[in-house]
Amino acid sequence: MKKLNFTTLIGDLFGGVTASVIALPLALAFGVASGVGAQAGIYGAIVLGFVAALAGGTKVQISGPTGPMTIVAASTLVLFHGDIGLLMAVVLLTGLFQILLGLLKVGKFVKYVPYPVISGFMSGIGIIIILLQINPLCGLEAVSSPLQAVSSLTKISSSFQVDTLYVSLIALLIVFFTPKKVARIIPTPLLALFTATIFSQVAGLNVTTIGAIPGGLPNLILPDFDLPQLSLILSASMSLAVLGSIDSLLTSLVADSLTKTSHNPNRELIGQGLGNTLTSFVGGIPGAGATMRTVVNVKSGGTTRFSGVLHALILLGVLLGLGRYAALVPMAVLAAILIKVGLDIVDYRFLKILRKAPKHDLAIMLTVLILTVFFDLIMAVGVGIVLASILLTIRVTSQVRSTINNMEVSVRDSHGCQKLNFEKSFHVRIVDIDGPFFFGSTSQLVGQVGDMLGTKVVIFNCTKVPFIDLSAFFALGEIILKLKEKDILPFIVVNEAIKAKLIRLEIGTILREKHLFLDFDTALEHARDHVCNARP
Repeated sequence: MKKLNFTTLIGDLFGGVTASVIALPLALAFGVASGVGAQAGIYGAIVLGFVAALAGGTKVQISGPTGPMTIVAASTLVLFHGDIGLLMAVVLLTGLFQILLGLLKVGKFVKYVPYPVISGFMSGIGIIIILLQINPLCGLEAVSSPLQAVSSLTKISSSFQVDTLYVSLIALLIVFFTPKKVARIIPTPLLALFTATIFSQVAGLNVTTIGAIPGGLPNLILPDFDLPQLSLILSASMSLAVLGSIDSLLTSLVADSLTKTSHNPNRELIGQGLGNTLTSFVGGIPGAGATMRTVVNVKSGGTTRFSGVLHALILLGVLLGLGRYAALVPMAVLAAILIKVGLDIVDYRFLKILRKAPKHDLAIMLTVLILTVFFDLIMAVGVGIVLASILLTIRVTSQVRSTINNMEVSVRDSHGCQKLNFEKSFHVRIVDIDGPFFFGSTSQLVGQVGDMLGTKVVIFNCTKVPFIDLSAFFALGEIILKLKEKDILPFIVVNEAIKAKLIRLEIGTILREKHLFLDFDTALEHARDHVCNARP
């Protein structure tokens, strides 16, 4: 654990300042895009950025409003017909749900979300951000859904504002074509914000601006828990909690790769939850760990929590001292910045291998992307995970093999039994199960019951079975009962973990524990003894 000393302090100063410079225009842009207002973005960046830096599980993480969280918050506000009190209730519960997820130690499971689901979702979010900013970029009234944005494209050529296009062009040129050497000195979002705003004022252009941000500290707001809307509030808050958790923990993984450290995922969720909870009381929009701001913080020298705290304090200072100047910022500038953000969110790594990607992964990615853009963000993730699970089950099931081998039993003289030879029947059948024994693979074994009959002993050789689930346990139980009805003795060979699980599930009610074996040879020896003793 790094302690704060002069060297780390200097690094944290540079990291915090640089991160705040990037966070300022993004906070304004996300606040406007949310429908709540530019001030909501600043409030969220300050409160969440401060609290998550102190309480979170990733020391160098910079938190604040992000594209995915903003889009969901904006769509939620539309459902509530612009009622900010209801949205703040959602933000409050979002934080509480995240705290609960952290206390339940759910953080470690986020890594199991399939990559095609994340890819489709993030690319879909990027496309949504781009579509929603086209109208403001051209000086037209903003729309609230991607479908509305697509339908309004035909109106742009006849109703765009020339003055706005001048500002948009300048901002776009800056965010896309500023040389990297210049961008290292001053981040392109901030450069675009200042340059385009000053140009619009000097040239006297008639453009729509974001409006004044209230000066001073924000007023306390009590979230509005409207009982008729409670189900919608709960579903929206759970969606945001899951989304924010995934967003934050993915950023934590990026931070780990840069700093060669390991974050605490459950503490990170608690820190994010505390931040979002407190954000709701000042009217801020929800947020999460922000990848770009975190990367900039680390590369600028940030190594401790102080860098994140400093980033939030600088934003607070800007709010208190320069908030009134926000009224001069053209909406088109923020639209240009967000279009760049949207393009950066799109997963180009997956797009590069689109033609070479496995068909099932491609199907998942495209399904999630389409659902994200044109239907519902959270439904998209849910459908993607379910689809991925089904396809995985099919693939794993196809690799599970259960084969039946017939064995004629021969016994040494020491067993007091001669070689047994029956023309029409075998005395022992070996059922070899290779692979996971779970709900997807039980039907194959159940369908082979008929092939197990006409013998004296059936040995289920499960030495190559890594795990068994409840569905497989019950299926195995049914097979055992059918065999016993035909006076066939079943033996099961398993590893110690599965044996303990079978005993815990009370397999002893249908099969004696002495018929559970840990190695195949012992089971076979007992089978020989049984066949010999049962010999006609």
